[in-house]
Amino acid sequence: MSKTTLLFRDDPYIKTAEATVVGLSDDGGIILDRTIFYAQGGGQPGDIGWMMLPGGQEIAIANAVYGPDRSTIAHVPAAEGRLPAIGDIVGLRLDWDVRHARMRVHTALHLLSVALPFPVTGGAIGDGEGRLDFDIPDAGLDKDEIGVKLNEMIAQDAPVSERWITDEELLANPGLVKTMSVKPPMGSGTVRLVEIAGLDLQPCGGTHVKTTGEIGAVAITAIEKKGRQNRRVRIALA
Repeated sequence: MSKTTLLFRDDPYIKTAEATVVGLSDDGGIILDRTIFYAQGGGQPGDIGWMMLPGGQEIAIANAVYGPDRSTIAHVPAAEGRLPAIGDIVGLRLDWDVRHARMRVHTALHLLSVALPFPVTGGAIGDGEGRLDFDIPDAGLDKDEIGVKLNEMIAQDAPVSERWITDEELLANPGLVKTMSVKPPMGSGTVRLVEIAGLDLQPCGGTHVKTTGEIGAVAITAIEKKGRQNRRVRIALA
């Protein structure tokens, strides 16, 4: 089976597309030759939306997940029912409001890792909110102070861009890797870097907005103690 082309990787703002069905997974997932649906991974949920089948029937897609070797993406229907056949051409439509909110949160979390320059031990993106866990031996974090730093960076309206480096270049620059719990997606020979101009540069395979100003205002909603040296910082779109 051929690899799924990741249209969202080149342009996360594509909202609709056509694709060809190339397979069906054992659990009923629909595998396509290309997709705009981000597959669950790196703390970011898989996209939701709709798939238009030949004949005009539309089915809801509840998730998108990578196959065992991460070369294909299966689109998981929200309910049992008719599935397309291999070779069918289908239409794809994202739930854009959900995706765009996740893009805003994901980009804001990159900036949170700048506001709090400590090793990241975990993270997750929800709908309109997200969190990062930091390896911080000392408590005393100030929500208001962190929020001011974060919103000042957002207000700079700095451009967000991507570029690729080789695995070897990343290994030679270990300081780029902030996340301790999840290793960058290496193994294919190249690694994608996300740069927020003048503010941040780190490996990431997720979807992001074009400028920090697009994030909008955010709030620090909670700081939680998760172990002797672990602090969980939660943010939400205002």
